[in-house]
Amino acid sequence: MKTTDTPSTGTGDLPGPRTAGDVLVKKDAGPAPRKESKREGATLNVFSHGVLIIWAIMVVMPLLWAVMTSFKTDRAIFTSPWALPDKLHFENWSRAWTEAHMSDYFLNTILVVGGSLVGTLLFGSMAAYVLARFEFPGNRFIYFLFIGGMSFPIILALVPLFYVLQNMALLNTLHGLILVYIAYSLPFTVFFLTAFFRTLPTSVAEAAFVDGASHTRTFFQIMLPMAKPGLISVGIFNFLGQWNQYLLPTVLNTEPEQKVLSQGLVQLAVSQGYKGDWSGLFAGLVMAMLPVLAAYIVFQRQVVAGLTAGAVK
Repeated sequence: MKTTDTPSTGTGDLPGPRTAGDVLVKKDAGPAPRKESKREGATLNVFSHGVLIIWAIMVVMPLLWAVMTSFKTDRAIFTSPWALPDKLHFENWSRAWTEAHMSDYFLNTILVVGGSLVGTLLFGSMAAYVLARFEFPGNRFIYFLFIGGMSFPIILALVPLFYVLQNMALLNTLHGLILVYIAYSLPFTVFFLTAFFRTLPTSVAEAAFVDGASHTRTFFQIMLPMAKPGLISVGIFNFLGQWNQYLLPTVLNTEPEQKVLSQGLVQLAVSQGYKGDWSGLFAGLVMAMLPVLAAYIVFQRQVVAGLTAGAVK
Protein backbone atom coordinates (compact mmCIF):
# COMPACT_ATOMS: atom_id res chain seq x y z
CA MET A 1 0.00 0.00 0.00
CA LYS A 2 1.49 3.29 -1.09
CA THR A 3 1.29 6.35 0.93
CA THR A 4 1.46 9.77 -0.59
CA ASP A 5 3.52 12.54 1.00
CA THR A 6 1.55 15.64 1.69
CA PRO A 7 3.30 18.96 1.02
CA SER A 8 4.53 20.69 4.09
CA THR A 9 3.00 24.00 4.90
CA GLY A 10 6.13 25.25 6.73
CA THR A 11 4.31 25.95 9.92
CA GLY A 12 5.77 23.06 11.83
CA ASP A 13 9.39 23.13 10.64
CA LEU A 14 10.20 26.77 9.99
CA PRO A 15 10.07 29.38 12.72
CA GLY A 16 7.21 31.77 12.48
CA PRO A 17 7.51 35.56 12.53
CA ARG A 18 9.03 36.99 15.68
CA THR A 19 6.94 39.24 17.79
CA ALA A 20 8.02 42.28 19.79
CA GLY A 21 7.78 40.24 22.96
CA ASP A 22 10.29 37.70 21.63
CA VAL A 23 12.73 40.47 20.77
CA LEU A 24 12.44 41.94 24.23
CA VAL A 25 12.98 38.57 25.78
CA LYS A 26 16.12 37.97 23.77
CA LYS A 27 17.50 41.38 24.59
CA ASP A 28 16.93 40.83 28.28
CA ALA A 29 18.51 37.42 28.13
CA GLY A 30 22.07 38.82 28.30
CA PRO A 31 23.95 39.55 31.52
CA ALA A 32 22.74 42.61 33.41
CA PRO A 33 25.19 45.53 33.75
CA ARG A 34 27.16 45.54 36.96
CA LYS A 35 25.69 48.08 39.30
CA GLU A 36 28.59 47.61 41.65
CA SER A 37 31.04 49.16 39.18
CA LYS A 38 28.82 52.21 38.75
CA ARG A 39 28.57 52.61 42.49
CA GLU A 40 32.34 52.30 42.87
CA GLY A 41 32.88 54.91 40.15
CA ALA A 42 30.41 57.29 41.77
CA THR A 43 32.06 56.83 45.17
CA LEU A 44 35.51 57.46 43.72
CA ASN A 45 34.22 60.52 41.88
CA VAL A 46 32.72 61.98 45.06
CA PHE A 47 35.92 61.26 47.00
CA SER A 48 38.19 62.88 44.39
CA HIS A 49 35.98 65.96 44.14
CA GLY A 50 35.91 66.23 47.91
CA VAL A 51 39.71 66.12 48.09
CA LEU A 52 39.98 68.78 45.37
CA ILE A 53 37.48 71.03 47.17
CA ILE A 54 39.39 70.71 50.46
CA TRP A 55 42.69 71.44 48.69
CA ALA A 56 41.18 74.49 46.95
CA ILE A 57 39.90 75.84 50.27
CA MET A 58 43.32 75.33 51.89
CA VAL A 59 44.98 77.29 49.07
CA VAL A 60 42.43 80.04 48.46
CA MET A 61 41.51 80.91 52.04
CA PRO A 62 45.01 82.13 53.11
CA LEU A 63 45.24 84.24 49.96
CA LEU A 64 41.84 85.82 50.55
CA TRP A 65 42.67 86.39 54.21
CA ALA A 66 45.95 88.14 53.28
CA VAL A 67 44.13 90.40 50.79
CA MET A 68 41.43 91.18 53.35
CA THR A 69 44.00 91.91 56.07
CA SER A 70 45.92 94.31 53.83
CA PHE A 71 42.95 96.70 53.97
CA LYS A 72 42.66 96.68 57.79
CA THR A 73 44.30 98.77 60.46
CA ASP A 74 46.86 97.27 62.83
CA ARG A 75 44.34 97.36 65.67
CA ALA A 76 41.69 95.54 63.63
CA ILE A 77 44.20 92.85 62.61
CA PHE A 78 44.73 91.86 66.27
CA THR A 79 41.24 92.48 67.65
CA SER A 80 39.17 90.91 64.84
CA PRO A 81 41.47 88.98 62.52
CA TRP A 82 38.66 87.06 60.78
CA ALA A 83 36.21 89.93 60.39
CA LEU A 84 35.83 92.00 57.25
CA PRO A 85 37.46 95.45 57.34
CA ASP A 86 35.19 98.31 58.37
CA LYS A 87 36.43 100.19 55.32
CA LEU A 88 39.13 99.77 52.71
CA HIS A 89 42.29 101.40 54.03
CA PHE A 90 44.19 102.09 50.81
CA GLU A 91 46.72 104.10 52.78
CA ASN A 92 48.31 100.79 53.77
CA TRP A 93 49.19 100.17 50.14
CA SER A 94 50.45 103.69 49.53
CA ARG A 95 52.53 103.58 52.71
CA ALA A 96 54.10 100.26 51.75
CA TRP A 97 54.73 101.48 48.20
CA THR A 98 56.44 104.76 49.17
CA GLU A 99 57.66 104.74 52.77
CA ALA A 100 58.78 101.10 52.75
CA HIS A 101 60.41 101.57 49.31
CA MET A 102 58.45 98.67 47.83
CA SER A 103 58.41 100.54 44.53
CA ASP A 104 62.22 100.32 44.28
CA TYR A 105 62.23 96.66 45.29
CA PHE A 106 59.48 95.94 42.79
CA LEU A 107 61.37 97.62 39.95
CA ASN A 108 64.59 95.78 40.79
CA THR A 109 62.74 92.48 40.86
CA ILE A 110 61.15 93.10 37.46
CA LEU A 111 64.53 93.95 35.95
CA VAL A 112 66.26 90.91 37.44
CA VAL A 113 63.50 88.39 36.78
CA GLY A 114 62.74 89.76 33.31
CA GLY A 115 66.38 89.68 32.21
CA SER A 116 67.06 86.28 33.70
CA LEU A 117 63.87 84.81 32.26
CA VAL A 118 64.71 85.95 28.74
CA GLY A 119 68.26 84.67 29.04
CA THR A 120 67.17 81.35 30.54
CA LEU A 121 64.62 80.64 27.81
CA LEU A 122 66.99 81.74 25.02
CA PHE A 123 70.07 79.79 26.10
CA GLY A 124 68.06 76.86 27.48
CA SER A 125 66.06 76.40 24.28
CA MET A 126 69.20 76.59 22.13
CA ALA A 127 71.01 73.99 24.23
CA ALA A 128 67.94 71.74 24.42
CA TYR A 129 67.41 71.90 20.65
CA VAL A 130 70.98 70.85 19.92
CA LEU A 131 70.88 68.02 22.48
CA ALA A 132 67.52 66.76 21.19
CA ARG A 133 68.11 67.00 17.43
CA PHE A 134 71.81 66.39 16.79
CA GLU A 135 73.98 63.39 17.52
CA PHE A 136 77.62 64.14 18.35
CA PRO A 137 80.26 62.74 20.69
CA GLY A 138 79.51 63.77 24.25
CA ASN A 139 75.81 64.48 23.62
CA ARG A 140 74.55 62.28 26.44
CA PHE A 141 77.36 63.34 28.75
CA ILE A 142 76.42 67.03 28.41
CA TYR A 143 72.75 66.17 28.86
CA PHE A 144 73.45 64.30 32.09
CA LEU A 145 75.60 67.19 33.30
CA PHE A 146 72.55 69.43 33.07
CA ILE A 147 70.46 66.85 34.90
CA GLY A 148 73.15 66.62 37.58
CA GLY A 149 72.90 70.38 38.02
CA MET A 150 69.26 69.94 39.09
CA SER A 151 70.32 67.78 42.03
CA PHE A 152 73.09 70.10 43.20
CA PRO A 153 71.98 72.13 46.27
CA ILE A 154 72.41 75.84 45.62
CA ILE A 155 73.45 76.42 49.23
CA LEU A 156 76.70 74.52 48.56
CA ALA A 157 77.61 76.97 45.78
CA LEU A 158 77.01 80.19 47.72
CA VAL A 159 80.59 80.69 48.90
CA PRO A 160 82.20 79.96 45.48
CA LEU A 161 79.58 82.15 43.78
CA PHE A 162 80.32 85.00 46.17
CA TYR A 163 84.05 84.99 45.38
CA VAL A 164 83.50 84.49 41.65
CA LEU A 165 81.21 87.51 41.46
CA GLN A 166 83.56 89.49 43.66
CA ASN A 167 86.53 88.75 41.39
CA MET A 168 84.51 89.68 38.32
CA ALA A 169 83.25 92.94 39.91
CA LEU A 170 79.66 91.67 39.68
CA LEU A 171 78.91 91.51 43.38
CA ASN A 172 76.00 93.70 44.56
CA THR A 173 74.88 94.37 40.98
CA LEU A 174 71.64 93.53 39.25
CA HIS A 175 73.32 92.16 36.12
CA GLY A 176 75.45 89.86 38.27
CA LEU A 177 72.30 88.54 39.92
CA ILE A 178 70.75 88.03 36.48
CA LEU A 179 73.68 85.83 35.40
CA VAL A 180 73.41 83.78 38.60
CA TYR A 181 69.65 83.30 38.08
CA ILE A 182 70.26 82.13 34.51
CA ALA A 183 72.87 79.61 35.60
CA TYR A 184 70.63 78.42 38.42
CA SER A 185 67.60 77.90 36.12
CA LEU A 186 69.32 76.38 33.09
CA PRO A 187 69.45 72.71 34.24
CA PHE A 188 65.70 72.37 34.66
CA THR A 189 65.03 74.37 31.50
CA VAL A 190 67.31 72.20 29.37
CA PHE A 191 65.89 69.01 30.90
CA PHE A 192 62.30 70.11 30.22
CA LEU A 193 62.81 71.48 26.71
CA THR A 194 65.00 68.59 25.53
CA ALA A 195 62.14 66.17 26.07
CA PHE A 196 59.76 68.65 24.43
CA PHE A 197 61.89 69.17 21.29
CA ARG A 198 62.10 65.40 20.82
CA THR A 199 58.33 65.24 20.40
CA LEU A 200 58.22 67.81 17.59
CA PRO A 201 57.99 66.42 14.03
CA THR A 202 61.28 66.26 12.15
CA SER A 203 59.60 66.51 8.74
CA VAL A 204 59.08 70.27 9.14
CA ALA A 205 62.76 70.89 9.86
CA GLU A 206 63.79 68.63 6.98
CA ALA A 207 61.51 70.55 4.61
CA ALA A 208 63.13 73.80 5.76
CA PHE A 209 66.61 72.38 5.09
CA VAL A 210 65.50 71.29 1.61
CA ASP A 211 64.31 74.84 0.93
CA GLY A 212 67.76 76.15 1.81
CA ALA A 213 67.16 77.39 5.36
CA SER A 214 70.15 77.40 7.69
CA HIS A 215 70.17 75.79 11.13
CA THR A 216 69.81 79.18 12.81
CA ARG A 217 66.84 80.21 10.66
CA THR A 218 65.20 76.81 11.09
CA PHE A 219 65.51 77.07 14.85
CA PHE A 220 64.30 80.64 15.34
CA GLN A 221 61.60 80.76 12.65
CA ILE A 222 60.25 77.20 12.65
CA MET A 223 61.19 75.05 15.65
CA LEU A 224 61.04 77.75 18.33
CA PRO A 225 57.47 78.87 17.45
CA MET A 226 56.41 75.22 17.47
CA ALA A 227 57.82 74.88 20.99
CA LYS A 228 55.75 77.80 22.32
CA PRO A 229 53.66 75.68 24.75
CA GLY A 230 56.80 74.20 26.29
CA LEU A 231 58.48 77.61 26.51
CA ILE A 232 55.49 79.09 28.30
CA SER A 233 55.30 76.18 30.74
CA VAL A 234 58.98 76.22 31.70
CA GLY A 235 58.88 80.02 31.72
CA ILE A 236 56.12 80.00 34.33
CA PHE A 237 58.06 77.60 36.54
CA ASN A 238 61.22 79.68 36.25
CA PHE A 239 59.27 82.87 36.88
CA LEU A 240 57.85 81.48 40.11
CA GLY A 241 61.24 80.30 41.34
CA GLN A 242 63.08 83.49 40.43
CA TRP A 243 60.39 85.84 41.69
CA ASN A 244 60.34 84.17 45.13
CA GLN A 245 64.11 83.66 45.33
CA TYR A 246 65.49 84.87 48.65
CA LEU A 247 68.70 82.99 49.41
CA LEU A 248 70.73 84.08 46.38
CA PRO A 249 69.99 87.84 46.58
CA THR A 250 70.53 87.82 50.34
CA VAL A 251 74.10 86.54 49.93
CA LEU A 252 75.06 88.14 46.61
CA ASN A 253 73.17 91.43 46.74
CA THR A 254 73.47 93.32 50.04
CA GLU A 255 73.31 96.92 48.85
CA PRO A 256 70.05 98.59 49.96
CA GLU A 257 69.38 100.20 46.57
CA GLN A 258 69.89 96.88 44.77
CA LYS A 259 67.58 94.71 46.88
CA VAL A 260 64.75 92.72 45.33
CA LEU A 261 61.19 92.21 46.51
CA SER A 262 61.78 89.22 48.78
CA GLN A 263 64.49 91.14 50.62
CA GLY A 264 62.21 94.16 50.81
CA LEU A 265 59.47 92.17 52.55
CA VAL A 266 61.93 90.92 55.17
CA GLN A 267 63.27 94.43 55.60
CA LEU A 268 59.74 95.73 56.07
CA ALA A 269 59.04 93.07 58.69
CA VAL A 270 62.13 93.70 60.83
CA SER A 271 62.75 97.43 60.36
CA GLN A 272 59.98 98.59 62.72
CA GLY A 273 61.34 96.80 65.79
CA TYR A 274 58.61 96.20 68.35
CA LYS A 275 56.19 98.54 66.60
CA GLY A 276 55.60 96.49 63.47
CA ASP A 277 53.66 97.87 60.50
CA TRP A 278 51.51 94.79 60.02
CA SER A 279 48.99 96.40 57.71
CA GLY A 280 51.80 97.70 55.49
CA LEU A 281 53.48 94.31 55.61
CA PHE A 282 50.34 92.54 54.38
CA ALA A 283 49.92 95.17 51.68
CA GLY A 284 53.48 94.55 50.51
CA LEU A 285 52.87 90.79 50.64
CA VAL A 286 49.84 91.11 48.38
CA MET A 287 51.85 93.34 46.01
CA ALA A 288 54.45 90.61 45.70
CA MET A 289 51.79 87.96 45.25
CA LEU A 290 49.65 89.62 42.57
CA PRO A 291 52.09 89.34 39.61
CA VAL A 292 52.51 85.60 40.23
CA LEU A 293 48.75 85.02 40.37
CA ALA A 294 48.18 87.17 37.29
CA ALA A 295 50.84 85.30 35.30
CA TYR A 296 49.36 81.93 36.17
CA ILE A 297 45.77 83.00 35.46
CA VAL A 298 46.73 84.39 32.04
CA PHE A 299 48.90 81.43 30.99
CA GLN A 300 47.17 78.54 32.77
CA ARG A 301 45.93 76.96 29.52
CA GLN A 302 49.40 77.14 27.97
CA VAL A 303 50.95 75.61 31.09
CA VAL A 304 48.63 72.59 30.92
CA ALA A 305 49.12 72.29 27.15
CA GLY A 306 52.91 72.38 27.56
CA LEU A 307 52.90 69.72 30.27
CA THR A 308 50.74 67.32 28.23
CA ALA A 309 52.04 68.09 24.72
CA GLY A 310 54.73 65.40 24.92
CA ALA A 311 52.35 62.69 26.09
CA VAL A 312 51.16 61.80 22.56
CA LYS A 313 53.27 62.19 19.46
